[in-house]
Order: sequence, then C-alpha cells, then structure tokens
Amino acid sequence: MKIAILSRNAKLYSTRRLVEAGQAAGHEVHVIDTLRCYMSIASHKPEIHYKGRVLQDYDVVIPRIGASITFYGTAVLRQFEMMGVFPVNESVAISRSRDKLRSLQLLARRGVGLPVTGFAHSPDDVNDLIQMVNGAPLVIKMLEGTQGIGVVLAETRKAAESVIEAFLGLNVSVMVQEYIKEAGGADIRCFIVGGRVIAAMKRQAKEGEFRSNLHRGGTATLVKLTPEERATATRAAKIMGLNVAGVDILRSSHGPVVMEVNSSPGLQGIEKSTNKDVAGMIIRFIEKEQRPNRTGNKGARG
Repeated sequence: MKIAILSRNAKLYSTRRLVEAGQAAGHEVHVIDTLRCYMSIASHKPEIHYKGRVLQDYDVVIPRIGASITFYGTAVLRQFEMMGVFPVNESVAISRSRDKLRSLQLLARRGVGLPVTGFAHSPDDVNDLIQMVNGAPLVIKMLEGTQGIGVVLAETRKAAESVIEAFLGLNVSVMVQEYIKEAGGADIRCFIVGGRVIAAMKRQAKEGEFRSNLHRGGTATLVKLTPEERATATRAAKIMGLNVAGVDILRSSHGPVVMEVNSSPGLQGIEKSTNKDVAGMIIRFIEKEQRPNRTGNKGARG
C-alpha cells in the first residue's frame, strides 16, 4: 500500500514510529506537511497539490493533525476522502472530538459517565454555574486548550468566581467541571485501535500538580483496566466515530468518567510504559480495513 501521514514534523516520535512500522510491513510511506497542501476543489476531479506536484495513488491517509490547525487539517483530510483514499480517522470524527463541548454533549446523550460539567456565556451566571458542579474545588477549562494548557484548579469558591469572571470577561469560552478528588491527580489513557483497547497507562501528576499530562512532568505506568473502564473507553471512541483514539478517564467514586477523547493520541508514552508495538497495531488495522472509497463512519451524528 501507499500510505500518506499528515504531519507537520517528520521527526516527531509518533510520526517516526508510524513510518517505521509501515515500512517494516512492506508499505510505501510518505510524510506530508499538512499546511503545505493546497487543493483543487472540483466535483469531477478533486486534487491535492503538494510542493508543486499532484498527490495521487495513495491508498491510506493517517491524520496526525495538531489542535492548532484542526480547521485546515480536516479540510485537507476531506479532500483525500473525496479522492477515495481510506482515512484511519475521518475528518468529521476528528472535528467532532476536537470540539470539547460538542463531544461531551454527544457522550452524555449516549449515557457515558462524565464529570458534572457546566458551560456559560455571561459573567452574571457565575454563582449558579459554580453551584451546578457542586461548588469548589472545581476545574475550569478553556475550550481551545490542549495538553493541560488553559486548565485551572480553583480550590475555593472565591478563586473560582475570579477565574471564571476573568475568562468570560475576555470573551474566552470555558467549561466548569467537578473536581474528582479521589482520582488523586491521576488519569488513565486507554489507547483504542479498531474498536478495542489495545494498551492502557496510568498517568500520575507530579507533586503539587493536578494535571497528569506527560508534557507537564507527569509519569506513566502500566495499568490493569476493569471491565467497566474498558467498556467505557471503547464506547466513547465509537460514539466519536474514531478508529484510533486515546480516551482519558478518571476513576471516580461512582465509576469511570471520561475526560476527553483524543483523535491524535501520542505513541511515545503508551509504547514506553506498556512495551507494546502500538504503531504496528495501527498498521495491521489498516491492512485489515483498508478499501478504496471506504468512508462514512458509524459514530454519532451531530
């Protein structure tokens, strides 16, 4: 097969591992800088141009689209889909998962466990919003934040009021969520490929920090999932319509709750903490599922 990987940086660990796994399986793999692509949008012959040439004859596209370029990246991916190229994750599923509010609403509608979450536009509603999520301590999240950036733990009601009013005053959209104290600053990343959990790790925040992201100094260790955690993670990925996903869950007193569904999960932490060939599993999934013009996932609408 001829495989295209949409990535801004060929040297990134995840991109390199996918290239290595694809080539080891005998496939032709090219890394394509998403922002260097430009498109001819025509119903009879859609094309993607890249560095002065037309991209053609690709069988598969693996999107590794950063959050900051979601709009343009999904447009490029849609163009590949129009050309009949099999996408590992479809553009509509990526857009759905990147919208934090929309994704939580879709999960809630299907009965997936979530932290109590509030969303507001007006600073006049702050007091009722805080009460809605059972008061302080609580977590405040910017809708556009990634890797723990734009996430604040407000330990008192006064601090919560100040932070929420500041964000809303700057016209920044925020979600407010209950703080799951019993999680102890840890979450679980479940790595989904083809509708099943193929690896899982526990990420523990460093001392004095509540965000467990590895980019923020968190540590990762192998973890054994409960059947309920495994089912929750696979359901969340299916609802988003993602074939490959990282589902982040917390262990709460009332069962597993989903924090986020990531459409471009990193491979470094999960491979090193579990000693599993996750990149190879993604390639084997592609070999099994790839068909020309095979799009139209069965995830949630909206």
